[in-house]
Amino acid sequence: MSKADELGPVGLEILRNALTAAAAEMDVTVWRTSRSTVVRELLDYSTAIFDCHGYNVAQSARIPQHLNSMSTGLLTVVRDFLPLERWEEGDVVITNDPYCGGQHIPDILAFRPVFVEGRRVAIVGTLCHHLDMGGMAAGSYAATATEVFQEGLRIPPLKLVRRGRLNDDLLAMMRQNVRRPDMLWGDLQAQLASLSVGEANLQRIAARFGAETLVEACARILDGSERAMRAMIGRIPDGRYEFEDFLDDDGITEAPIRIHAAVEVRGEEIVVDLSGCGPQVLGPVNATLASSGSAVSFAIMAIADTEIAPNAGCYRPVRVIAPEGTVVNARHPAPVANRIAVGHRLATTLLGALHKAVPGRVPAAYYGVSYVCSFQTVAETGERGVLVEIEVGGSGAHADMDGLNGYTYGMHNNSNIPAEMIESELPLSITAYGLLPGSGGAGRHRGGLGLFREWRVDCPEAVFTANGERFRFRPYGLEGGEPGREGRLWLIRDGERRALGSKVNNLRLLRGDIIRLETSGGGGYGPASERPDAAQATDRVLGYTG
Repeated sequence: MSKADELGPVGLEILRNALTAAAAEMDVTVWRTSRSTVVRELLDYSTAIFDCHGYNVAQSARIPQHLNSMSTGLLTVVRDFLPLERWEEGDVVITNDPYCGGQHIPDILAFRPVFVEGRRVAIVGTLCHHLDMGGMAAGSYAATATEVFQEGLRIPPLKLVRRGRLNDDLLAMMRQNVRRPDMLWGDLQAQLASLSVGEANLQRIAARFGAETLVEACARILDGSERAMRAMIGRIPDGRYEFEDFLDDDGITEAPIRIHAAVEVRGEEIVVDLSGCGPQVLGPVNATLASSGSAVSFAIMAIADTEIAPNAGCYRPVRVIAPEGTVVNARHPAPVANRIAVGHRLATTLLGALHKAVPGRVPAAYYGVSYVCSFQTVAETGERGVLVEIEVGGSGAHADMDGLNGYTYGMHNNSNIPAEMIESELPLSITAYGLLPGSGGAGRHRGGLGLFREWRVDCPEAVFTANGERFRFRPYGLEGGEPGREGRLWLIRDGERRALGSKVNNLRLLRGDIIRLETSGGGGYGPASERPDAAQATDRVLGYTG
């Protein structure tokens, strides 16, 4: 009998929850110690625990786009750059390179091996979206970049900490290439603190259960999730289910970008064929396969009819076909700053296909875009500030309920940055913020409402960049429900409105200028003619109809 067998089912579940709690404590550590608003307030970060080989075994309740790709990133690092045999106690390995295991340049992955009596028993990891990593635009979200070299400082897998000692030269190089080095270092320290907390917790778990038991139990946990996922897939009718949607454009040309998914269910396995997606584009609306794979994992987990512990074992029964050179599997050096646009649209496309397999279980399309708005302010003294905001919209209606208003959904799990926090740190004012009447798709059940938000410039000048979507192709409804309203972006100068496109790069702003964002609502579910009179009356009373 192995050490893991001695635990029994109850003991194994206790250990699994201990690992999840360790990831959650790492999560809280980042939140409580970070510096920038994008991490501390927007909560754009994730934490996870990996087994001794690099497979995700437990995670915090953070960002699906991050969590579903962190293991892929770690495995890429150890396979192609830094084999685990070269990882030593006290090391911290980082990278943000999209072509070395990362997603896009603002996201820094950081990993620390956990040793017990000289044996590697696990790895702990964090991923933080940093305020700025250099490049053509503040926030490293250049909307008109045509190659990854323009998007900011790329860090190959390197040891930021070696045997417990900080690599001061690497840190100095990083600080020299970003707009807010104080925020970079502050958030990096939060990541390092989180890794130390994770390491200490894993060592305590190993002390309680035994190092060998911990290693064997991690393998059992992955196997258990695989069995649960296979059983869930086995309850889906066999068949091939297809759906397609489109991205507005790439920010360089106006050509729409096709996202197509064919999901084939074969017994207890799923093949996701993305061969029908459009070729990679000139602008930064591209994704690497690790990033696109996050959307596949999210969509399949989202339709589960029973609770499954999320980890790398879940995805063993799923195979993805995505030819290199497509927008979902871009070839170096394609720009990828706005890779989340593909992630969102791929998620809703996959859910549209899966609706045909399990009708009634899948909601209409949510807003399906991270509305990234970044500002660089220039004060009278010449001091420069950076703000990165990621707004959300309305979620799609379900078969038995309305969509939720202004609700973070799908591939991200962000909070909003309070107006008071922005105004206390930067020469910007939030002049309007609220739900957008009439933006949810009509239906038997109404789609959730999008939001409006306005930023006013209170300094001599500022620069604005936006990476939006859903300005042309609206979030779809289901079963006769109507699509949600499209997003919109405006520059208000001297009282006059000027419509902007969904992608804006380094727009020069003056004191008093206002940027107004209106986000898309969710799609409706079922014919609008079947909406109950009482529900319509409530919509009117609450001002939802517009």
